[in-house]
Amino acid sequence: MKKPVYLDYAATTPVDPAVYEEMIKCLTLDGNFGNPASRSHGYGWQAEAVVENARRQVAELIHADPREIVWTSGATESDNLAIKGVVELHDSPHIVTSIIEHKAVVDTCKWLEQMGVPVTWLTPETDGRIAPGAVCDALQDNTVLVSLMMVNNELGTVTDIATIGQRLRERGVLFHVDAAQAAGKLPINVAELNVDLLSLSGHKVYGPKGVGALYVRRAPDVQVVAQMHGGGHERGMRSGTLATHQLVGMGKAFELAAAGLGQEMERLEQLRFAFLEGLSGLDGVQFNGCETDRVPGIVNLSFDGVDAESLMLGLRNLAVSSGSACASATMEPSYVLRGIGASDERAHRALRFSFGRFTDEQEIAFACEQIKEVVERLRAVR
Repeated sequence: MKKPVYLDYAATTPVDPAVYEEMIKCLTLDGNFGNPASRSHGYGWQAEAVVENARRQVAELIHADPREIVWTSGATESDNLAIKGVVELHDSPHIVTSIIEHKAVVDTCKWLEQMGVPVTWLTPETDGRIAPGAVCDALQDNTVLVSLMMVNNELGTVTDIATIGQRLRERGVLFHVDAAQAAGKLPINVAELNVDLLSLSGHKVYGPKGVGALYVRRAPDVQVVAQMHGGGHERGMRSGTLATHQLVGMGKAFELAAAGLGQEMERLEQLRFAFLEGLSGLDGVQFNGCETDRVPGIVNLSFDGVDAESLMLGLRNLAVSSGSACASATMEPSYVLRGIGASDERAHRALRFSFGRFTDEQEIAFACEQIKEVVERLRAVR
């Protein structure tokens, strides 16, 4: 049976073959399989060397110092470490976030609320962007952290992180950014963005699952309390034996992303144009998100008269989603779409299409034909 065309790159990406080749070198006795923390023999030294090289590769993509990269198990852990790690340093902290953040941020902030930490929940613009003015208006004398995502994982919308970062730096408020969907899709310079903490994920950038990183700006006022203890790894911020093969894989993936970023952005923009052009003859299609400030590889559309679940069942030859993978177990309409003011009906009719490195024009043309055929068929039997 032929596999469906994969158009769910925002959920996860396949490991690039070059990444795979680097990873398998770290798994067997004749490779760099050692424990990077073993300082008494060559196996450990070699493993430590490749891990530090990977740290440099990750740092270079976001223009950071390698010493500012803390390894984690993924962006979810990075989000938790950043938010909880800052809050624990203060007696009466207040934090600011938005209602359309990734669940890793939303659920962390809700848990903190239950623990007595006040949280201000920002409402986005109708196109999914968080207005800098709204962030500033939410600040209080005891605000210690603002946490926002750079690229929304359901809409592809890009928030003006640079402006927000500048205003927060002037106010002395720490800024955490979830960049899981931004890395490898947009240029990132943490210094220019005035970001203090930034979460990254390996599997969103053609690296392996189960590995991520947290950028922690080297400054006296930027500190986080460890959430995992046992060995003092990662300069005391995240204990646990480092998974050499996964870190090497993430490093290689980020190196590839940096090398091909401009070309990849241009190619995905062309695929996006072809996709929307291919659906232009289909009536009753509504675009969800921002037409201007966005990444090219994520497109969220609602189809009049057709609910997303029925449409996905009909699109057996396409792998797409009705929203974030972290919320796919629920039948509730997307909280992100409801957060930007979409009706439940429109949210129930939305699908997210996301393209990536291995998507080609033939797959886009095939997808358009499949979508038009299934939508028209479902509308005919209403």
